[in-house]
Amino acid sequence: MSDQLIIFDTTLRDGEQSPGASMTRDEKLRIARQLERMRVNVIEAGFAAASNGDFEAVRSIAEAITESTVCSLARANENDIRRAGEAIAPAAMGRIHTFIATSPIHMEKKLRMSPDQVVEQAVKAIRWAAEYTDDIEFSAEDAGRSEIDFLCRIFDAVIKAGARTINVPDTVGYNVPDQFAATIRSLIERVPDADKVVWSVHCHNDLGLAVANSLAAVQAGARQVECTINGLGERAGNASLEEIVMAVRTRRDVFKCDTRIDTTQIVPASKLVSGVTGFPVQPNKAIVGANAFSHESGIHQDGVLKHRETYEIMRAEDVGWGANKLVLGKHSGRNAFRSRLQEIGIVIDSEEQLNNAFTRFKELADKKHEIFDEDLHAMMSDDFTTPEQEHYRLVASRFHSETGETPEASITLSAGGKEIHASAEGSGPVDAAFKAIESVAKSGTELLLYSVNAITTGTDAQGEVTVRLAREGRIVNGQGADTDIIVASAKAYLNALNKLHDNVQRLNPQV
Repeated sequence: MSDQLIIFDTTLRDGEQSPGASMTRDEKLRIARQLERMRVNVIEAGFAAASNGDFEAVRSIAEAITESTVCSLARANENDIRRAGEAIAPAAMGRIHTFIATSPIHMEKKLRMSPDQVVEQAVKAIRWAAEYTDDIEFSAEDAGRSEIDFLCRIFDAVIKAGARTINVPDTVGYNVPDQFAATIRSLIERVPDADKVVWSVHCHNDLGLAVANSLAAVQAGARQVECTINGLGERAGNASLEEIVMAVRTRRDVFKCDTRIDTTQIVPASKLVSGVTGFPVQPNKAIVGANAFSHESGIHQDGVLKHRETYEIMRAEDVGWGANKLVLGKHSGRNAFRSRLQEIGIVIDSEEQLNNAFTRFKELADKKHEIFDEDLHAMMSDDFTTPEQEHYRLVASRFHSETGETPEASITLSAGGKEIHASAEGSGPVDAAFKAIESVAKSGTELLLYSVNAITTGTDAQGEVTVRLAREGRIVNGQGADTDIIVASAKAYLNALNKLHDNVQRLNPQV
């Protein structure tokens, strides 16, 4: 009988550290419900001490989620841990994940603490956490560059203090698989009471080895992997949840463990996270990329038609491709609309919100005949924006572009409740739209990214636009969706400006 591999998802914490990927509380709740539907073991909901907003997000998730453990990150200090403990208090199953750096360079240059002081602080952190829960995880930040003797020492101390999960992060993505596996194997062999805890790994992808290092660690005895949907995360990202899960599931001959994940929920989760964060999935991304199960070569097509397993080691439907069936049309009623939103994890809190969403649904149904789950997610991302978050709003627009003529955009914006008209010319209609908006906003931002993706198939599909803006060191992503790609572009730009105007920053430390 195989062991269970615990899947610890940190999309809502470490994934949110990607530049511009900051999420609202409602967006985090939607993703958390999808992770629960996917049967993720542990959801790291955030870093409760970072801000009041992050505290409320962790607490809201703790109140809503019942089938997965809800976890908050905390540095190894009393304030962080008490905030984490208070945030997870409503959870059916709650965990505190505390960490401190253990590599010589981090202890000397960042913490300015001696090894003895680091061990002492780690033990104190575990004891503070034990006042709130007996499910305590300890991470040795930058373990990948730490001395093995010191890791053995600090892990022994925190296990004796009450830690139940020991996490070994490759914080800067420095390790290679054989080396990392040897480290995990040595720790399990050398640390007293190693058999009384779950050994975990958290790998970053700076050298493109996060998944390989994680899987090597699993073969060496790790039984928890910390990962994110789409590999989202700081710098080059984290180990990709979908790749970890499907590698273990597909190669059962190699990995003597399996997960409890409902793999049919992987693609819906990927699309939801991509839509909420504004980080598109590259077409050739394993498992969840648009081309992951496509065959262009005639030889491959012939083989697949004759026998699927000639060129496919997984079935597309097993990971959720094709699962988002046609759900609604313009003749669908309010109850069907509300029910479908609930089925895909979107909760309507009030009749007013339902009425507004249903009106927008009818408007969308008039534009495109077939409405899919992805359309609903995109539509509701806009609908969850509160008036306080919406300083700028697109009221009306007109765009003109013809061969040989300079494109023009004429827009009407609501800015702080006041309607303002603006026009501009540009190298294209999108450029003209952005210049018209800037003539009103005068934001002083730099456009870092402009990306367009089709939400579903067909010529009437909604286009989803991502805009990344930077100002004074702060980076935000804005998203907009519409069957008119220029309107979607204007919405995305305004969405990014609204986030900058809101001026809320999160200060999540990275593990």
